[in-house]
Amino acid sequence: MSDRLEAILAGAVPRVCSAAVALIAVDGRVAASAATGELVRYADADGTPARDRPPARRDSIFDLASISKLFTTAVLLSLAEDGDLDLDEPVAAWLPGRDARITTRRLLTHTAGLRSTRRIDLELPDADPATRLAAMIDTPVTEPVGGPYLYTDVGMVTAGRVAELAGGAPLDELVRARVTDVLGLRDTGYRPAPGLLPRIAATEWKPERAGPGCVRGEVHDETAYGLGGVAGHAGVFATADDLLAFGETLRLGGGALLRPESVAEMVRDQGAEGAAFRHGLGVRIGDPAIVGPLAGAYGHSGFTGTSLVVDPDRRLTVVLLTNAVHPVRGRDGIRGLRRAVAAEALRLASPPPTGAPDSLLTPYCDPY
Repeated sequence: MSDRLEAILAGAVPRVCSAAVALIAVDGRVAASAATGELVRYADADGTPARDRPPARRDSIFDLASISKLFTTAVLLSLAEDGDLDLDEPVAAWLPGRDARITTRRLLTHTAGLRSTRRIDLELPDADPATRLAAMIDTPVTEPVGGPYLYTDVGMVTAGRVAELAGGAPLDELVRARVTDVLGLRDTGYRPAPGLLPRIAATEWKPERAGPGCVRGEVHDETAYGLGGVAGHAGVFATADDLLAFGETLRLGGGALLRPESVAEMVRDQGAEGAAFRHGLGVRIGDPAIVGPLAGAYGHSGFTGTSLVVDPDRRLTVVLLTNAVHPVRGRDGIRGLRRAVAAEALRLASPPPTGAPDSLLTPYCDPY
């Protein structure tokens, strides 16, 4: 436990989120950890207090949202290592009829010319997940291929389907076999088992879904939900410790997960133009929204209020899990919270000298 990190999280709960868990590892050792708030605070969009309000704990499970993209990326790089696919071959090799300019690399760098998203659940309200997935894959190219950068869930859904075809198994099985089982991440995966529900943080009030109360134990993202809960862009749930282990594996060069050269390529600037940061394969490099003062660090954020930041130069891995969409989306302050946690990580990696002014020792926290 860290009093400073605990204070940073406490300053955001419940204004930014009802629950938050953060871990900061320096040189592979957890230097600070904190968990605060309630996994379920509200019963509806109006803020009615929930009857049962379990506390957040270090082993609580959160919907990672777009951090799931990194798991899809790891699967694709693993398949490439095995010779099952080539990052630069047209995905038409797996998806006949697709634009020959679209490659897996362009999908992972968001430069394939595909639009940002499709609410396929609304477009095809009565269709099954397989029919919806086929429609997503058939999304036409409408923007320049090769750049500029256009963040696209459609592209990552397509990347997940390429992984399934190249790997000969559903995406959730590939993530389990090639990532979570390899790293021993027992609490990470798609579609959490019902027995895990007491440990899972609630997300948004969605009256269109069956069951009372806010979404809990099902993926928050509407597109992933419409695709059956498993998709290349969203759907993975995890604990902070599991996500830290995943990040540490990347920081240290891949371990049993990936070869060092694959990780090096993953975190190399791929030259995507038009973004406010540099882009690797699946990862954002120097994204100010998540890395704060950790210039040069890489990682990803999630719409639910999550983030993973890896800083090899400072030997840091930083995890922040929250449910900032509970009970409704659009709450202010998650960027400030992410930056505050990153600033605390920087302090732990480079502590101020003895006798430094008190102003240097006060936890940094952007106004909410």
